[in-house]
Amino acid sequence: MDRGTERDAPASPGAGDGPAPDPAGAGRVPLAVVVVDRDGLVSHWSRGARRLFGVTKEQAVGQTAVDLLPVAGALPEEDETSPYGAYGSYDGLGPGLDGSLGARFSYPAAGRARLTVPGRDRVDVLWWAYPLVGPGPERLLVLAADTAGLCHDDVLDPAHERIAPGFALHTDFDGADELARRLPDILPSMSVGEGARIVAQVLELGYPVIEFSQNELVPVTPDWGVPRRVERLARREQAARAAAEGLDAGPDHPWGAGAEDAEDAEDLEYAAVREHLEFLNDVSARIGTSLDLARTIAEVSRAVVPRFTDVAGTYLREQVVAGEGFPEGVPDTTTLWHRVAVEHTDEPGRWEDVVPVGEAMPFPAHTPFFQCMTSGEPVLVPRVTEEMGHAIAAQFEKRDIRPLINGRSMLVVPLKARTVVLGFMILLRHPERAVFTDMDRVTGAELAARAGLVLDNARMYTYQENVAETLQDSMLPHIPARMAGCDIATRYLPGTLLGRIGGDWFDAVKLPGARTALVVGDVMGHGLNSAAMMGQLRTAVATMAALDLPPVQLLRNLDDLALRLGDGYLATCLYAVYDPIAGELLLANAGHIPPVLVRADDGRSELLDLPTGAPVGVGGVPFETVRVPVAPGDRLVMCTDGLVEMRGEDIGVGLATLCESAAHPAASMDDACDTIIRALNTRGGRKDDVALLMARLNGLAPEAVAEWRFPPDPVEVGRARAAVRERLHEWGLDRLAEPAALMVSELVTNAVRHCHHGPVALRLVRGDTLLCEVDDDDSELPSLRNADPDDESGRGLRVVSALAREWGTSRNATGKTVSFELTLPGG
Repeated sequence: MDRGTERDAPASPGAGDGPAPDPAGAGRVPLAVVVVDRDGLVSHWSRGARRLFGVTKEQAVGQTAVDLLPVAGALPEEDETSPYGAYGSYDGLGPGLDGSLGARFSYPAAGRARLTVPGRDRVDVLWWAYPLVGPGPERLLVLAADTAGLCHDDVLDPAHERIAPGFALHTDFDGADELARRLPDILPSMSVGEGARIVAQVLELGYPVIEFSQNELVPVTPDWGVPRRVERLARREQAARAAAEGLDAGPDHPWGAGAEDAEDAEDLEYAAVREHLEFLNDVSARIGTSLDLARTIAEVSRAVVPRFTDVAGTYLREQVVAGEGFPEGVPDTTTLWHRVAVEHTDEPGRWEDVVPVGEAMPFPAHTPFFQCMTSGEPVLVPRVTEEMGHAIAAQFEKRDIRPLINGRSMLVVPLKARTVVLGFMILLRHPERAVFTDMDRVTGAELAARAGLVLDNARMYTYQENVAETLQDSMLPHIPARMAGCDIATRYLPGTLLGRIGGDWFDAVKLPGARTALVVGDVMGHGLNSAAMMGQLRTAVATMAALDLPPVQLLRNLDDLALRLGDGYLATCLYAVYDPIAGELLLANAGHIPPVLVRADDGRSELLDLPTGAPVGVGGVPFETVRVPVAPGDRLVMCTDGLVEMRGEDIGVGLATLCESAAHPAASMDDACDTIIRALNTRGGRKDDVALLMARLNGLAPEAVAEWRFPPDPVEVGRARAAVRERLHEWGLDRLAEPAALMVSELVTNAVRHCHHGPVALRLVRGDTLLCEVDDDDSELPSLRNADPDDESGRGLRVVSALAREWGTSRNATGKTVSFELTLPGG
């Protein structure tokens, strides 16, 4: 075996056999160096790799790494003849390297194998795989060494307990200067000074080397496997037999005190690994107890402080915090990261004043945070130097963060799921605490991986909830505060638990005759599907209401629609039509809770006694209409059961509270709604979403309505124009007289031309707008059409469309109604 002291002058460049033997127990052997790019292709193949694997550089570069580095997926059978034990006829560099080449390992790995090289006997090798941290075309560094240089008579030299690779800058390795500069990243638990020492020692050797020492811990130690465990057990059995026979095993005896010390060291190493595993299991049990994103963030931060670290700062992408989707891909220097949590053991306020939660910022490319989020790999900084502290602090305007980070050990771990970086955690230890090690790096990475999955689940759930809310909000109508003869106020409250977004809705639809349809409904179930079904049913109700269908017929059609949509499409619906001229309500109910009517004269409130009916979607259930007289100033309150229903409480209690709170006097409709919400929403225990609609039924005074009936005779068109002008003059609406008379002339002319028996009805209603309606007994609805220059008709509706604020047509019980509206002066 070639041996060399670490302090001796190295051989001249190009010396292929290495330095002279070293009696001190430390030395170097030749090393194969292979670099694999992100596509799994070999980008560098050293002379040592050519000697070890029997393939030239020209043959290797550009080829698939797994073809050149034989990898077997199964564990080998045991071979007692091998100095490393279990190999048998196994060829390859081991399943661990297979995982690294397949990008399944993100952290340093090591192993041993026996492979067949053309023209040589089977060769036992040790190998190491290091992901290259930071940007660049290469992603994996693979090192391998022939173990013959570490053995005496085919037996592993017991002096070499720890082995680590080093690099020579005078090799044919492209970019060796850059690699030497990044050596602490590649060997993450090795300090900057230690890395510089190794590079300096091998600078003149001219080839890659391996350095081994009995006394120093290094980043990756190969797993020597079962044979060492068998040897340890055999040692203990021999020691036990010696003790039983009364023999004294001295410290130099194979099973004496020295052996016991080695066993103690191994036990300590095992205990450290066990402690890390117990920590990860404990963290896994403490995080992800809910799908609430904010709670999950707090759980992750508190799980690591102070057991694993003294400071934990969590940063997430802006879109993750907002519960939005974002394009996949590597973040860049413009990506905003929100600081969502800072947990620490320092004195209160020390961190909060400098790095407050809620701040958003990008990170420059020179920072370890940027390296972590772009590579998706942990970045370990054993100690934050003055230079690095200054570089990090430069991004914090008007705040000096250096006293908080300088001299501390730092570990930056990515929070990612499904290869997407959601954020990262900055972990810092006090200067007096042990620095982060390679084992801590692996532990932190595993912790971050588990936390990333939990955060991603919460993010996706929050995203789905936001989609449902957005969908629901987009489908809830924007109802004007004033409609014909009534004032309206509404409220919608989402459920108090995640996943409670449902299908509650309300609506108000303008009907012919200055009437208004008021609707409240509730789709059974919660989530995106319920919100989507709500949109379908609300659109159907609005469409059928605009056709002026009677309430019973509308609910029957809605029931048929729900059956056609599929099984499980169930919803309750309360439909009311308010006629401000007749002063009455027509109501029909499909399984909904009854409305409350508050009387204006005495302030008394009552639940209207309506036939309950069955929810739409049940099928084959009859519905009934109830007529309720109302007076000007009465208020109608309609809501969904989420407002009055609570777990463990009779719904009658909630309905009684609804009646009582609805009767309280209020300065405005909005105040009246808020009074109801406060009375019912502060009791606690509400989980469902809530829809509330309140309408103050103002009515229309008789003098605000004018009606005429004309025979179906063309001469009556002139009389209709004169009647309109005269009434608008009486109402003080002279500015509207001429346009209104012109449009009435066109509509009455059409009605006279198309009606069958007459009469033609004309009605003017003065409310918030001027409404004009013309009825006849022809059920065919007119429509806009393009008239040719020679046509004598076909332009009437175009005149109406051009002059009116809005116009429309609808069928009624005897024929059709054509109407238009004009804006009142000052309106």
